[in-house]
Amino acid sequence: MTARLALALLPFALATGVAMAQNAPPAGDPKATEQWEPVPPVVTPGQRDAAPPSDAIVLFDGHQLDQWEASKDHSPAHWKVHDGVMTVDKTTGNIQTKRRFRNYQLHLEWQVPKNISGEGQARGNSGVFVASTGPGDEGYEVQILDSYRNKTYVNGQAAAIYKQTPPLANAMRPPGEWQAYDIVWTAPVFAADGSVQSPAYVTLFHNGIVVQNHTRLTGETLYIGKPVYKAYTDAPIKLQAHGDPSAPISFRNIWVRPLD
Repeated sequence: MTARLALALLPFALATGVAMAQNAPPAGDPKATEQWEPVPPVVTPGQRDAAPPSDAIVLFDGHQLDQWEASKDHSPAHWKVHDGVMTVDKTTGNIQTKRRFRNYQLHLEWQVPKNISGEGQARGNSGVFVASTGPGDEGYEVQILDSYRNKTYVNGQAAAIYKQTPPLANAMRPPGEWQAYDIVWTAPVFAADGSVQSPAYVTLFHNGIVVQNHTRLTGETLYIGKPVYKAYTDAPIKLQAHGDPSAPISFRNIWVRPLD
C-alpha cells in the first residue's frame, strides 16, 4: 500500500473504529441496575375513568355527607343532597372533610347551573381548599368559577391557584355541563421553628387538560395582600360556600388517594 493510499483510507478506518466502539455492548452486568423490591401494590382502576380506584377514600358517593362537617364548628354538614349530587347551601357555610390529609390525589366534579347569570367573580364562585387551615377561608385554594366566556382577573378564573397563579389554559365546558378536577397536592414541609423547608406544589388537570404543572405556591390564599405560609402538619379538604345567590354550585363523585 502506498503512503498516499494509506492516508486516504485513514479517515475511513478511524470512523469505522469509532462506530464499532459505539456499537460494542456495555461492560458489566445489566442485573446490577435492576430493582425487584419492594413490589408496587396492585390498585384496580375504576370501571370508568372518573370512578374511584380500589384504594381510594370515597368522600361523596351521591347519597350522604357522612365524610363531611361544617368548617365553622365541626357540626354535621347540611348541604343539599339530591339526585346523586350535593349543592352548596350558603346559609350553612363551608364544609370540610372529617379526615385530615397531607399529600394526595383528589378527584371531584362540579357544575354551575345552565341558566347562570352575573359576570366576573359573581358568576358561580366557589373553591376547593386543598388544605384548610382555619374555619373560614383560610388555606390553599383552587378556584371554582364559571369561566366560560366570562372575563375576570386571570389568577381568579377557574383552575387558578387563587390570587397566585393563572391556569395554563381555560378548559371550561359551558354552564350546565360537568367540570372535572384531578389534583395532585404536595403539602409544604416546615421546620420546628415554623420556617418553610419545602414549599407546596400542585398539579391540576381540568377536564383532562393540564392547567397547573407542578406549580409552586408562595403561601396560603389571601384575598388582600401577598400569600404567606403558616406552619401546619395535616389538614382537611374544604369546599367553599361563597354565597353567590345566582349560581349554587353542585358537586359529585369526590374521592381521594393519600400519597404519604
